[in-house]
Amino acid sequence: MAKATGTALVTGGNRGIGLEVCRQLGRLGMRVLLTARDIAEGSKATAALRAEGLDVSFEPLDVASQESIGNLADRLGRQGVRLAALVNNAGIAMEGFDANVAERTLAVNFLGAMHVTERLLPLMEEHGRLVMVSSGAGELEGLAASIRQRIDPPPPKEELVAFLRTFIDEVRGGQYAAKGWPGSAYRVSKLGLNALTRLLAEELRARHLLVNAVCPGWVKTRMGGSQAPRGVEEGADTIVWAATLPPDGPSGGFFRNRRAIPW
Repeated sequence: MAKATGTALVTGGNRGIGLEVCRQLGRLGMRVLLTARDIAEGSKATAALRAEGLDVSFEPLDVASQESIGNLADRLGRQGVRLAALVNNAGIAMEGFDANVAERTLAVNFLGAMHVTERLLPLMEEHGRLVMVSSGAGELEGLAASIRQRIDPPPPKEELVAFLRTFIDEVRGGQYAAKGWPGSAYRVSKLGLNALTRLLAEELRARHLLVNAVCPGWVKTRMGGSQAPRGVEEGADTIVWAATLPPDGPSGGFFRNRRAIPW
């Protein structure tokens, strides 16, 4: 991969795929802003990458907190930071399934990425790249028609958010299965993230911003588990590729192994 320039911000960069994305972007020559909710872990990860000779700085960020997101955006704005790439990598996969799990999962995996993107968009350079780290769990295949027709094609952002919030309510009321929702908050969050990717690609086309979703595959991380077949290097590869696309690169796509896959 050719050398890259500019500044990239990666959410959830303290471990796993996010940490490896920071490492690979740094090795390509980019300045990297590694963000994480846990200040101790984020600082430790940043120190390790700096010890490798990479230009990496730590910025605290809790993607589920709009206050934290706003503080980050204001701080970077005062510093005159311009972003060549934003990688929305932060995500969770919680055990169990109830309304609290649904609410927390959507808050991080879907709303977190949406709010981070909205607040950092004014800092994005022309031809900047936005990357949503998604999952094959977010593919439309096998989804009940009653749900699919509400998000394919994606409705306006406000309607999408409102629709996904009904999932939480219907889990709380025990009605989610009857309404056609999958019994996985993680899957619903990634369905939402993929729909958001498609919306943003159209919304930001006039600004020449490239917006794509990436499925890294099943990766050996704390979330993926020890049985996963892929190492973090392979899992990070397509994310880094999407974060360093040339100005005429694709936008509005879903990729695995650098190849487009169906929504």
